[in-house]
Amino acid sequence: MAQAACGLAAITLAGTGDQSEAAAQYVGNPGAGDKRRRIAVSTWSFHNYFSSTREKDFKLPGPMLEVLNFPEMIADRYKIHHLEFVATHLASVEPGYLKELKERLAKAQAHLVNIPVDIPELWNKGGLSDPDEKVRAAAIQGAKKWIDIGAELGTRAVRCDPGRMKVGNLAPTIDSYKQLAAYGKAKGVDVVIENHGGVGSEHPEELVKLFQGVGKEFKGALPDFGNFPEEATRERGLKLLFPYARVVCHAKGLEFDAQGNETKFNFARCMEIAKRAGFKGVYSIEFEGPGDPYVGVQKTLDELLRFL
Repeated sequence: MAQAACGLAAITLAGTGDQSEAAAQYVGNPGAGDKRRRIAVSTWSFHNYFSSTREKDFKLPGPMLEVLNFPEMIADRYKIHHLEFVATHLASVEPGYLKELKERLAKAQAHLVNIPVDIPELWNKGGLSDPDEKVRAAAIQGAKKWIDIGAELGTRAVRCDPGRMKVGNLAPTIDSYKQLAAYGKAKGVDVVIENHGGVGSEHPEELVKLFQGVGKEFKGALPDFGNFPEEATRERGLKLLFPYARVVCHAKGLEFDAQGNETKFNFARCMEIAKRAGFKGVYSIEFEGPGDPYVGVQKTLDELLRFL
């Protein structure tokens, strides 16, 4: 098999005592017992086995997946009970489907950590950062829909990215997130932002300005270990973003060596930064690379168990 790549997400307890209590309750006392209590798996790890995100040149065999069966599959294969569902992987958002999905989660004794909201509205023109209020309004409504779905499924967070942020002009973006943060708070769902390509990955300090502009209670960073152009920016970016990370973070690697070690970035250093920031929550594996994703998830799980 080709070498695998991986990612991870984390719930952080950096900050106030009430954050710590809420997160500890959510993950079921993650400091006790099996380290797997602190690990989750994202549906994105298997994105080529979901029809909505399958790449045309993907050649590996295996049956297509359905989110309804995902909780049991992950629990049986990896003994993991925390999950992350990518929005586009849900086959439906009708009440009956969501009810059945909740039942499947309960049957597997599984909990939803986060929903990455990858929907067209958030990337139409400037999305949540567009200067046109009509464009932003459509993006806000699309995000609110998934906050509602997340609340129904019992997730702790939804990831809604800002679209095309502009350095030095964050006013439209700040306005959008003030609305979403307030809406999410009323539903018991945190809104988080990932350092995706462009401004977010190359200029993480702009995300810090965004968080500060939304308000001191908005700790909505989703730091991604891999979404930086080079090591210096990764080191600086993670240190900048972790103080604002409340729920989820991702990291992406590209390859493992024969011993299962990540070779494309310093995995151990990223984990060290996370620990120093006070992470005591759930790390969600997000495989993204060549090779068998089932193997990639296992290698990532082994790596996490080694460093936790």
